[in-house]
Amino acid sequence: MLTEKIENALNHQIGVEEHSSRIYLAMAIWCETHGYPGAANFLYAQSDEERMHMLKLVHYVNDRGGVARLGSLEAPVLSYGSLLEVFQAVLKHEQYVSSEINKVYGLTLEERDYTTGQFMQWYIAEQIEEESTMRGILDKMELAGGERGGIFHIDKELDAMAAASGAAEAE
Repeated sequence: MLTEKIENALNHQIGVEEHSSRIYLAMAIWCETHGYPGAANFLYAQSDEERMHMLKLVHYVNDRGGVARLGSLEAPVLSYGSLLEVFQAVLKHEQYVSSEINKVYGLTLEERDYTTGQFMQWYIAEQIEEESTMRGILDKMELAGGERGGIFHIDKELDAMAAASGAAEAE
C-alpha cells in the first residue's frame, strides 16, 4: 500500500513522463518538417519510450493500491533554431527528469517505502543512460561544428539509433 505522499509523488512523475513524451513528439515534428528525418525518427522513438515509462508508473501505482491520475499539461515548445538547439533542450530536459526521479527516490527513503525505492532504481539507471546518450549526440554535433555534411551524417546516425532501438524493443 502506498502512502499518500508516495502516491502523490508518483502521480507527479507520471505527469513528468507524459509531458516528456509530448516534448519529444513536438521536437520530432519540428525535425521532420525541417529536413532531419533521422532525428525525427529518433525523437519519435524517444516519445514512445517516455510514454512507456509513464505507463510503467501508472501500473505500479494502481497495482500498489493507489490510483494513477493524469493532470493537465502545458504545451511543449514547437519551434527551434537548429538541430543543435533541439538536442541541447533534450539534454536539459533529461537532467530535469533525473532530478525529479531523484526527488521521488529520496521520498521513498524518508517514508521507508523500500519497495517503491527499488522500483525507482530502474528509472535512475535509465536516466544515466539517457543523459549519456544525449551528451554523446551533442559531442558529435560539436565535432561537426555546424558543417552541413557533418550534421547530415549525425542525422543518419540518429536514424540508425532509432532503428536499433525499435529492433531491441521488438525482441
